[in-house]
Amino acid sequence: MQNVLKLENVTMQFGGVVAVNNLSLNVDKGEIVALIGPNGAGKTTAFNCITGVYEPTNGKISFEDEVIIENTPKGKMKKLYAGEHKDLYAKEKCLSPTPDNITRLGIARTFQNIRLFKSMSVYDNVLTAMHLRAKMNVFSATVRLSRAEENRMREKTDALLKEQGLYSVKDENATSLPYGKQRRLEIARALATEPKLLLLDEPAAGMNPQETAELASFIRDIKEKYNLSIFMIEHHMDLVMNISNRIYVLDFGSLIAEGTPEEIQKNQRVIDAYLGVCEDV
Repeated sequence: MQNVLKLENVTMQFGGVVAVNNLSLNVDKGEIVALIGPNGAGKTTAFNCITGVYEPTNGKISFEDEVIIENTPKGKMKKLYAGEHKDLYAKEKCLSPTPDNITRLGIARTFQNIRLFKSMSVYDNVLTAMHLRAKMNVFSATVRLSRAEENRMREKTDALLKEQGLYSVKDENATSLPYGKQRRLEIARALATEPKLLLLDEPAAGMNPQETAELASFIRDIKEKYNLSIFMIEHHMDLVMNISNRIYVLDFGSLIAEGTPEEIQKNQRVIDAYLGVCEDV
């Protein structure tokens, strides 16, 4: 099966603190893969490395078999480095694209703390994201040849909002929506960039059991409709076990387990570190 995303020996070190240590994992085409672990385990830091928010201290990240991020310890970090494989990528070219370039490649994300465009309407939040794929240039915009493209983007924005049940509130300020609808809007905005890989950072945070169950169905639906691969950070174990094909588990920045939901539920190391144990009193 084709790797959509592949991390090799990725380490993120802040000063003397190793937030992610020698992380290797992959997401295959059409999969839903979860990344779980205690708070502070390094999950969101890993997402930030993938999306160009952070330049990893060491390691390689590939998207659709093309290397998109690569780095090796340099400068003062050569002496400070506390991770593994210090010199593994020393002879490789350092690659550190910005988040907008990562998005153009086909990787979109949502955030643990919702990050909508606060001063914009629901409609404009999605329409703005559409412009990433706009088929126009300075010349076409100047001579008004871009009107057809603008109409196309508006039609697609309408369709996305209707699909997400947000069309009736399209003119409202984005941050005035109830929490669950803000989550949907953030996902709709990510879908507007036409991703191949969607990263979801705690999409069920703050949701009740019914909303979480609805979210599970929603994630399955958009995966099929948009032919997506999905990589997800989540603490709601019911959601994770219900929809994931595979699961990776981080603890103190290091990978401690990987496998199917059934395998993870039976893994004693994961139970001790994260899922919890039942002790006799």
